[in-house]
Amino acid sequence: MSSSLVQSLLGAVFPTSDLEAIDSPIKPFSHITVKPDLIPGYRDSYVALAAPVIAYWTYSIFFHIVDEYKLLEKYRIHPSEEQLSRNRVTQAVVLRDVLFQHFIQSLTGYYVAKFDPIFTTGYENAYLWQIRQSLPGFIPTVLIYAGYWYFSSLAKIVVAFVIIDTWQFFLHKTMHENKWLYRHFHARHHQLYVPYAFGALFNNPVEGFLLDTCGTGLAAISLGLSPRETIFLYTFSTLKTVDDHCGYQLPWDLFQYVFPNNSIYHDIHHQMFGIKYNFSQPFFVVWDRWFNTTYHDIDNYKNKQQEITVAKYRQFLKERKERNKKE
Repeated sequence: MSSSLVQSLLGAVFPTSDLEAIDSPIKPFSHITVKPDLIPGYRDSYVALAAPVIAYWTYSIFFHIVDEYKLLEKYRIHPSEEQLSRNRVTQAVVLRDVLFQHFIQSLTGYYVAKFDPIFTTGYENAYLWQIRQSLPGFIPTVLIYAGYWYFSSLAKIVVAFVIIDTWQFFLHKTMHENKWLYRHFHARHHQLYVPYAFGALFNNPVEGFLLDTCGTGLAAISLGLSPRETIFLYTFSTLKTVDDHCGYQLPWDLFQYVFPNNSIYHDIHHQMFGIKYNFSQPFFVVWDRWFNTTYHDIDNYKNKQQEITVAKYRQFLKERKERNKKE
């Protein structure tokens, strides 16, 4: 595909007036104002706190409905009855602890938001004009524009993923290697041998604060993410964490398709035989590979669980058919 064709395609997407201003021989005028909030009347900083909580419970409720009405039984990692027989904590306790974690998370975020800088707008075209002047003419203006508005944000989000993964891996691994830390903090999360969606943030409050709240907050602050980038990072990370604990291998689940660190990968870590493996979370598996803590028989475990699930699913269909006949 030629560069001129790429430029014309991108030019059809981005505002022509902005591109013309950046290409102008005269530097565009800057009119700097406070950047408007994404949702009028609600500060972006507070939306960044509310959005992940709303996403967590919306996605969790979806999977809870799927669980209760047995809508996707053939995709379960574990048979449904194991959720009651193997887990060492009730759903009521899990619900209480996750709500408390969200309270601590939101309270911390509310306090930190008071120190957020004021983000402005109106200078962008003048800034991009300066970049345009310093770059060779063969580089399309539309590429400069797209790089500033979209590619740079994407790059920062990917780096944020790496920071979160690094923070969580080493803290998570340390909590397993130190018996005192494991017994007093991390063991609580491992009361769920059969994970389910809304148990994703079931932790000791201290661990939850250090592992999740501080890890994601550190990534956002250290990279200087804009409010909207922060909203995306917090919400996406939350959805990914819920998906990792959902208890299903879904063929059309993009989280599970794109990321090697997925529900089956993390489920192994919740089993007694896998508790010393698969510490990486929630995006990549690089650190596990680096430290040789990857569980190497994942495919065999996956196939074995699928066989069990398929057998249970057939039994479920048979029982449902018999019930329907009686009715």
